[in-house]
Amino acid sequence: MGMTYAQKLLAKATGQPQAAVGDVLEPEVNLAMSHENGALVINQFNEIYEGTGREAKVWDPSRIAIIFDHRVPAESSKTAGNQKKIREFVGKQGIKKFHDIRGDIGGICHQILPENGYVRPGFVLVGTDSHTTTHGALGAFSFGVGATEMASVWALGRILNVEVPATIKVVVNGKLPAHVYAKDLILYVIGRLTAQGANYKVLEFHGDTIRNMPTSGRLVLCNMSVEAGATSGLVPPDEETLRYLREEAGVKEKVEIFGPDADAVYDHVLEIDAAKLEPQIACPHTVDNVKPIGEVKGKKLNQIVIGSCTNGRLDDLEVAARILKGRRVADSTRMLVFPASWRIYHKATDLGYIQDLSRAGAVVCNPGCGPCLGIHQGALADNEVALATTNRNFKGRMGNPKAEVYLCSPAVAAASAISGTITDPREVK
Repeated sequence: MGMTYAQKLLAKATGQPQAAVGDVLEPEVNLAMSHENGALVINQFNEIYEGTGREAKVWDPSRIAIIFDHRVPAESSKTAGNQKKIREFVGKQGIKKFHDIRGDIGGICHQILPENGYVRPGFVLVGTDSHTTTHGALGAFSFGVGATEMASVWALGRILNVEVPATIKVVVNGKLPAHVYAKDLILYVIGRLTAQGANYKVLEFHGDTIRNMPTSGRLVLCNMSVEAGATSGLVPPDEETLRYLREEAGVKEKVEIFGPDADAVYDHVLEIDAAKLEPQIACPHTVDNVKPIGEVKGKKLNQIVIGSCTNGRLDDLEVAARILKGRRVADSTRMLVFPASWRIYHKATDLGYIQDLSRAGAVVCNPGCGPCLGIHQGALADNEVALATTNRNFKGRMGNPKAEVYLCSPAVAAASAISGTITDPREVK
């Protein structure tokens, strides 16, 4: 019987010829990623060695990546203390894939890993962040784990008790219409599946729309697969994957490419005609509360956010800058922009996107997760309404359970900034 891409990848990671749905395996890990919550992982890791008389050493420092992104710069002495603890740990352990708070190597973890060539097709990648699913865009079986599980990975180099998941095949054909993007597609998919529709399963993306989609768009799809409950989102690697790795991530080593078997068995198949899509909006307070933009057009907004690990890439900023160039953000609306990495920030500056956005009235923030979470940037007041290109709109997101968050594409966000209300970008002249 044929295997899905996830089955083949997990079989490879365990040295087995086959991996059937429901099998419980212990695959070797190619990359283990944490951010500031690495401080908690360190505590758990050290506990493993307590009383053993053995030195606490990670299994392979070259396979661990730690990126500061959630609280940058540090907003409290507690955060600063945790970051100091991690700096000392990576120095002692010899971990080189460490991205501190710097304007040359910093950014959001789910952008840093791809753009630095840390992710490869066929990898098993785990991270102490639920949106680790992002890296399936490059053909890696990637998923989020807790601090205790990660401590075990640091010690053993493998992840224990992984049940091989069933796979939902998402087939998308046709050309996306003007002003409709990967964000609209994944919101539509989540709306169709619901927030629990892919629980403990994989979303495997296929079709000519996906083949013609740049890696930046594929990252959006896999990033938000978890919002349908998926363990992982996967795009089987192809020519675009190789192009990205060679031209943008600087990977020179040989890259292994394989895909699912032609006779692979899927849980079910979801088919979508991309040409029929229109801009989508996820309404409060769940990501699967998705409506076409026409049903929510005109909603008054207090804050607009463009950026995050979902939509803070160069083409996202280009779309927003193109719409806002020569225009102004409505006086009644605040607009925050945070690129996904400093590399993107610098390129966007060189191309004039940052200037266009700031001259329109946007406040351009440092790369990081602040405005998405409302931890120390962009928190909302009671009863305020935000429109964001981020990935979650749960109650309490952006720092206030008494506020509302709507999700959209960068095109919708930029068009809405001009009017101060949810606006269809197709209507902006």
